[in-house]
Amino acid sequence: VVVLTSLWAGPLRAQASAPILASTEPPVDEVERGVFFGLDIGPAFVTAAPAPTGQNKPFSAGATIRLELGYDIGRFVSLSLFFAGNTYSANADYVGNSGGTASGDFSSVSTGLAVRWNFLGFADSQGVQRTWLYLKAGGGFALLKPNALFASDPVDSYGSILVYGGPGLQYYTRLRHFSVGVEVVGSYLLKPKTFGFAITPNLRYAF
Repeated sequence: VVVLTSLWAGPLRAQASAPILASTEPPVDEVERGVFFGLDIGPAFVTAAPAPTGQNKPFSAGATIRLELGYDIGRFVSLSLFFAGNTYSANADYVGNSGGTASGDFSSVSTGLAVRWNFLGFADSQGVQRTWLYLKAGGGFALLKPNALFASDPVDSYGSILVYGGPGLQYYTRLRHFSVGVEVVGSYLLKPKTFGFAITPNLRYAF
């Protein structure tokens, strides 16, 4: 019995002491990065609607929607192409450059490039940096409508270089591909020398 027990226990000890091989599978990235699509929707404001000197330049409120197609260069930097549309409410006494032939509400469409820098990340209970503070800056070209309200000739289109920038907060959800956030950006139209700003909650999907 002693001999048989010794012969049986030997292989068992050998099996118990055998090293456990590490998995060759790559670790799963809890945050998906790369090509992404974004949607931003929120309130927008213009502090002084475009108009000649001495004319009424009202503070106007409205809404904005912005689409982004971009790429994450690692954890900290992202580049994107954006398309945006804004609508603003104005009283009938706002006539812009029309001389009274047009008045009231107006809108804009714009396109351009933006860069985002994630400068501070916060880890969750599992050590994954899901929450980031970032700064964004961008520039492009904007067209304002209706033409009669802004252009000296109603047939012409009224356009201006647009620059914008501001801070934001982004949270990468546990669904990996999805992230949500909010950003506050100030904008400036060079031609009419008009300031504006927008507060936009957003949704991102990374492929």
